[in-house]
Formats: sequence, structure tokens, C-alpha cells
Amino acid sequence: MAVSSGTSFILSSILTVLLFSSMQIYRQWLASSQLHTILGGYLGSVLFILGLTAVGNLETALFGKNFQTKLFPEVILCLAIAMTASGMVHRVCTTTCLVFSVVGLYYINRISQQTYTVPIPVQPIVTKKKK
Repeated sequence: MAVSSGTSFILSSILTVLLFSSMQIYRQWLASSQLHTILGGYLGSVLFILGLTAVGNLETALFGKNFQTKLFPEVILCLAIAMTASGMVHRVCTTTCLVFSVVGLYYINRISQQTYTVPIPVQPIVTKKKK
């Protein structure tokens, strides 16, 4: 079920704040073992995706449907915020957050290209053979 850009902005903003606060509340537990540290980095990448969704939907609501989220400053800023939040939990969470975020960004871009790109019709090339 699809929602409007304004509603999606509100939902993703609320989820971003909840996830950030949960990461800070459970900071000790997330830093207690290697597996939990990797989980902290994964949660940081989810924080990145939610933040990027919030920023993208805010821009769409303000500037119209044809506005696109760009690499700089939107993606870099959201990635820096997510990595900082992960770094507040544990240093290794920052690295795993970066890895998971880059992979997530790749798949988001791939899905976006499949959904919004208009295919270009291929025209056959006619060549004449020499006799």
C-alpha cells in the first residue's frame, strides 16, 4: 500500500528517531560481543535508509515529483549521520554500517532504475551490402 510523500516523510522520520534512540539505549548490549557489534552496524544502515527516505520524501513534497535525491549533499549527509550514530555505539559499528549502507544503496538505486527509467526503443540499423 503506497502512501503520499508527506505521510512517508512523517513515518520515516518517526522510525529514524525511534531507531536512533533504541541504538543509544541498548548501546552496552550492542557493544558486548562481535555479533552484536555487526548487528549495530546493520541497524546503522537501516538508520541510513530511513533517513534517506525521509529526506527524499521531504524534497519530493517541497519541490515536486520530478526532484531527485542526489549523491551530494543528501546521500553523503545521511550516511555521515548514520555512521556517527553507529560510532556512538562502537567503532566497529561504523565500518559495518558503511559496508551495509553501500550495499543497501546499490539495491535501492537498482530498484529505482527498474521502476522509474523509461526504456529507450532500439531502432534497427540498416546497412547496405556491397556487391
